[in-house]
Amino acid sequence: MTRYLKTIVLLGAACMIASPAVAKPTPAPAIKALLITGGCCHDYDNQRELIPAAVDIHSKQKVEWTILHQRTKAGNALLEFYKNPHWAKGFDVVVHNECFANIGDVDYIAGILQPHIDGVPAVLVHCSMHCYRTGPTKEDWFKFCGVHSPGHGPKHPFEVQITAPEHEIMKGMSNWTTPTGELYFINKAYPTMTPLAESKSEKTGEMHTNIWVNEFGPNKTRVFATTIGHHNETMLQDQYMEMITRGLLWAAGQPVAENINSTKK
Repeated sequence: MTRYLKTIVLLGAACMIASPAVAKPTPAPAIKALLITGGCCHDYDNQRELIPAAVDIHSKQKVEWTILHQRTKAGNALLEFYKNPHWAKGFDVVVHNECFANIGDVDYIAGILQPHIDGVPAVLVHCSMHCYRTGPTKEDWFKFCGVHSPGHGPKHPFEVQITAPEHEIMKGMSNWTTPTGELYFINKAYPTMTPLAESKSEKTGEMHTNIWVNEFGPNKTRVFATTIGHHNETMLQDQYMEMITRGLLWAAGQPVAENINSTKK
């Protein structure tokens, strides 16, 4: 009996030794995101925290943030880091949440756009659509945005109505209503943009696209854009936080469905 037990123990040990270890999957490398924020008319002191926090909550994939917050309320401030032609080097995606409307310097704007022309993806939030709009090459910025927005209506809540429910960014999301907001008017959409959602203006009764994607430049650089986001209360909505995360994942070329922590049960 003792010899029999020893045999069983030895066989069991041999099986354990022979069984290959199960390798753990290698985690995907972190997305390196640059957030540029600052300028006129918005609470960028808090929004510089809200956007990364939203992504940290809703993204299964790790995102490493670099935040460049320009503490100025001037709408015509020229930022030194944009003057470096390599300002976007090393980043997988750039989030523009800035408001510098009164700048028309041709070389300066060209320096901002060049990394995106070369292929660096972008996320554009709210007043970014109203930036760099006074010079002779202002339409270059509009083409980057995918739309031209001349202004906005009065502040009021609006329902975000999804128009492309099968798009990777919006799939699985439902319409929601903002607590308040500035609905930006869109008077021109470029053929490179694809609308994803829209809302009705309380002032005119017209529908205006407020979430979309754009293919910019010869490399068809991915750009995700939303004009929603004037108020912090709106940015703190679960739906908004999930939407901006989905847009960032998509822009960075990551599969949305497998990397999103959705609020929808």
